[in-house]
Amino acid sequence: MKYTIILVAFLLISCNNKQDNSAVTQAITIPVKSMTLWTDSTELFVEFPALVVGENSRFAAHFTILDKHQPVRDGSVTISLIKGDKGIRNTVQSPSSPGIFSPTLQPKEAGNYQLIFDVVTPNYSDKLIIHDIIVYPNTEAAISALGDAVSNGGISFLKEQAWKIDFQTKPVVLGNIYDVINTSGIWMPSLGSVKALVAKSNGVVNFAVRNLTEGIQVKKGQLLINLSSEGLASNNLKTEIAKALSNFEQTKAEFERKKQLYESKIIPKAEFEKVKRNYSIAKSNYQSLSSGVSGAGKQIKAPFDGYITAINVINGEYVEQGVTLVTVGMHQSRVLQTQVAPSYGLTMENAKGIWYQTKEDQWRNVSTSGGSILSIAKEVDHNKPLISVFVQVNDDIEMPEGSFTQVQIAMGNATQNTMIPVNALLEDYGSYSVMVQLTGESFERRSVKIGKRNGENVEILQGLEIGEVFVSTGAYQIKMASTSGSTPAHGHEH
Repeated sequence: MKYTIILVAFLLISCNNKQDNSAVTQAITIPVKSMTLWTDSTELFVEFPALVVGENSRFAAHFTILDKHQPVRDGSVTISLIKGDKGIRNTVQSPSSPGIFSPTLQPKEAGNYQLIFDVVTPNYSDKLIIHDIIVYPNTEAAISALGDAVSNGGISFLKEQAWKIDFQTKPVVLGNIYDVINTSGIWMPSLGSVKALVAKSNGVVNFAVRNLTEGIQVKKGQLLINLSSEGLASNNLKTEIAKALSNFEQTKAEFERKKQLYESKIIPKAEFEKVKRNYSIAKSNYQSLSSGVSGAGKQIKAPFDGYITAINVINGEYVEQGVTLVTVGMHQSRVLQTQVAPSYGLTMENAKGIWYQTKEDQWRNVSTSGGSILSIAKEVDHNKPLISVFVQVNDDIEMPEGSFTQVQIAMGNATQNTMIPVNALLEDYGSYSVMVQLTGESFERRSVKIGKRNGENVEILQGLEIGEVFVSTGAYQIKMASTSGSTPAHGHEH
């Protein structure tokens, strides 16, 4: 895409036969420069006509926040044209449309300059510098140096389109590539992530949660079950508490009386210790019975945020003390058990990492969640010919316990090569390609040869160079744009 500035020259033509003067219009086009720069936080795609002394040049500066690839919606942009310690600048206080700022500059002297963009937003600031910007003495010199305005080719995909979809670009980087063992694993509860709630007294089960079923979410302290003994002829909790209270008060009074006698050296220590022991037992018994009691029943509450993994009783059922009522588990912590053949020689020393898949079919690394390999078995027999590997995963795992997931185990020494996310690949009948960003709004579909897959990343053997920018999310939308048979029109003014 190129801006064109039309210079119209009106030529007065005198004819020997005294004919009327007439105007002839001649169009001269000035090529437009388009450049794309990246920092760690910002992408700048800017279009502007070649800078000419005395001519107003209007810039279309597209600013993208790389995190989630969103336009800069609020803030100011200052553009400076600097040579040595002199220059000119212009500030626009807000975008003309989301992400697009339109400052203007009128150069005063020809020469080689720096073009500096300072963007200031409510959340962050950034500086982007373009070196070796030429200001031409006149239009003819600009056209002579740059030639006619031509398309830069590639697949056109406008910033306005990218800003409206789930889109992301990343630079190609070097990464550690490991040999991997491809296997599968089964999800198991980890220690402390599951707790069985038992009946602390005899009674009748009354569910406190409507439609209490396996899998429902619960909050810490949430009332799940009331265990009532009201109306029971025997083992009535209310009666038991009354007896325990009476015994507690009686032993307490005896303890306080004997304590005074012992301190006055009237009774021996052995007699006092016996009374003290009886008092402690009575106190503990009363506190245990009365704890968590509401009305005539015991309250069973969730010990932590999680979900119901098992329900072992029926609403209205009579249960005895010690019976498991429900089991509560957490998503955030699981043990992943996987098995590998002993021929791989996997040990705690050469195991470098483990990837697993979540329910969204996305690869995750155990180390990123603070997990670790718990153990690797060292012995096998004819009944268990595979080596078991147990891994602690501290992640929000919503896959049911006992379900399977794909697993990759990294082992040995790493090699370095270019790598990109697997999700960036486009596949057609076994051939792979990647969308490479040529400029801010121009892309190229590039064939690549892939190597080893390490979880969410894949090794690129051919087709990409370090530092090139590729589309990590949204490549399919650009592919569709390339096959639509038409180039989309710009959504912003030039």
